[in-house]
Formats: sequence, structure tokens, C-alpha cells
Amino acid sequence: MIVERLVILGVGLIGGSLARAVRVAGACRQVIGWGRSPGTLQRALELGVVDEIEPNLASAVRGADLVVAAIPPGAMEGMFRELAKLLGPEVIITDVGSTKGSVVAAARAAFGALPPGFVPGHPIAGKENSGVEAADADLFRCKRVILTPLPETSPEAVAKVRALWECCGAEVSEMGVEHHDTVLAATSHLPHLLAFTLVDTLANMDDNWEIFRYAAGGFRDFTRIASSDPVMWRDICLANRVDLLAMLDRYNDGLQQVATAIAAGDGEYLYRIFGHARAAREHFLRLEKG
Repeated sequence: MIVERLVILGVGLIGGSLARAVRVAGACRQVIGWGRSPGTLQRALELGVVDEIEPNLASAVRGADLVVAAIPPGAMEGMFRELAKLLGPEVIITDVGSTKGSVVAAARAAFGALPPGFVPGHPIAGKENSGVEAADADLFRCKRVILTPLPETSPEAVAKVRALWECCGAEVSEMGVEHHDTVLAATSHLPHLLAFTLVDTLANMDDNWEIFRYAAGGFRDFTRIASSDPVMWRDICLANRVDLLAMLDRYNDGLQQVATAIAAGDGEYLYRIFGHARAAREHFLRLEKG
């Protein structure tokens, strides 16, 4: 038993999947779900995602050993301010946010001195579907989870959060906050931004019905992530704006070079970058398979 009383704040896709996973693993004696939507909480209970639901935050976190904030980045500071009034220093707090600099800044603003039990975290997993109905106990299996502990963070808290994710089948690693946000801007935030923007651009064209009617598998594959939660991704883009804008500038530079090559009829240049991109992706897939 890793945790006696686990409280998950936000039982959407990630929070709900974590609840399912730890219950299947038998890692917690009691999993409590909290949220601002009574309907979502009731659905989580009906689906067996959590053991109990509690719409009152103070009641939910009373007696908690570990609290997971599975809420949008923009709501983190407000949540931390409430938790600062309710939790003792012995309680471990972690999150599942895709940006870490903003979460740490929110925690500093809310708590003042960071609690030793504060362990920022980020599971690199998800689906284009959102909501508690999409919760999946196997969502984190063989997926990476990044923890970004701070100098103030106790090793015991890190070890407990690591064990929690490992019991879900995840591979856990650690890195610095700034490095995390730079890496994720390139590998996650920019691709989502591109997918959302492409679909919106096409949807605004006069003949969009015909465009979408004849879209093939490549379009569906590339734009799948544009079905993700727009509130969450709005918050992520704004929270990591510095690193995301830097990556967007680099992408725009590359796109402009491609446009120049097409205008000039420079097939050799196109073949070279397409070949390099294909080789790089195949190398990545081989590494991913181990």
C-alpha cells in the first residue's frame, strides 16, 4: 500500500485515469474524487473511477496523505491558495500539468515558502478525448512521467510520488523545471498548436465542407490532437508562452525555407529535408520501441 488516502482534484481524463490505475494496482486504500461539477463527480462514482466523491474541498482533503491537482494550469494558483489553508506540511502535493514553470510560480505565490511535500509532475500520456468517460486504467502503462523536484522538495515525497506512478506502469524520470518546459514546447505544445491552427484555418475557408469531405488518413492522423480540450490547451500555450514562441519562430523559419524552395522549384532541397525528416522519425520510433 503506497498511499492510505489519495485525493484527486479533477476527475477528467488524466485524474480519472490515475484513479482507475491506482485502484486496479491496489496502491491506495481510499481514492477520493473532488471537482466543481457535481454531474462529473457523480459520473465518476457511477463508473467506479473513485471510491468516494466529495464536492467540498476541505472535506475532500481532510486526512489526505497525497493530493493530486489534475486541473487546468490557469486554475493552479487559486487551488494552491485554498490548499495552503487546509493542508499540513506532512501532506504530499503533486500535479499533472504540461507546464512546470507556471505551476511552480503558482505554488510559490500561494504557499510563500514551497512545502517540502510539493512534487511537480507531468505524465506524458493522453488521448484526444477528454472527460471522466475516457478514463483508462492503462493510460500510463509504458508511458513516461517526468518529475521536476525543487531544492525544497523532500526526497521522501519524491520517492512516494515516483512509486505511485510506477505502480500505474509508468517509466518515471526527473529533470529541471526550465528544461522540461523547453522540451515539451517542442514535442507537445507546438504540435498541438499546429493541429488546432490548421483545422481552424481550413474550417474558415468558404469551401470547407468539400475540404473536410475529401480529407484522407493523413489529415486525420495529423489533426487528431485538435480534438483535445481547448481550455487546457489555451492555458498551456499561455503558461509556456516564452518557450512556445521560441519554437514557433524556429518552425516558421523552416516553413519559410520550404516555401522559398517550392516557389523556386528546388526539388533537391525538398527531397533533402523530407529524407532527413523521415530518417529522424524512423530513428525516434526505433528508440521508442527499445
